[in-house]
Amino acid sequence: MKTLIVEDDFLARALLSTLLSEYGVCHVAVNGQEAIDAVRWAFHENEPYDLICLDIMMPVMDGQQALLEIRKVEENLGITSLHAAKVIMVTAFDDSKNIMKAFRQGQCEAYMTKPLDREKLLGHILELGLIERM
Repeated sequence: MKTLIVEDDFLARALLSTLLSEYGVCHVAVNGQEAIDAVRWAFHENEPYDLICLDIMMPVMDGQQALLEIRKVEENLGITSLHAAKVIMVTAFDDSKNIMKAFRQGQCEAYMTKPLDREKLLGHILELGLIERM
């Protein structure tokens, strides 16, 4: 599983990287613009991301806007939702407005609130079919 962690908070970024690196390669971006650049680069290298953990509140470009742009990149490349990266939105608080916006737009598959819970994260990834039960 190839993962992109998009998170401006060092501790959250480090935790996600530690938890997910056991399942494959993890790249990091610290804002939405870096995430879009990373997604484009991954497609250019013909090694797209399987999973994107995307923080909602970030500087430069927030997670909502980055997600829309990432989906546009996929659409422009002819990638259907079945083959698109699975996205887990991450937020520092139970911000139902932002999370529901991403779900209504059909842009993300799951969400998590901080502090991050290892079992919940792995449960989402298992449900998305990106890992198998050990």
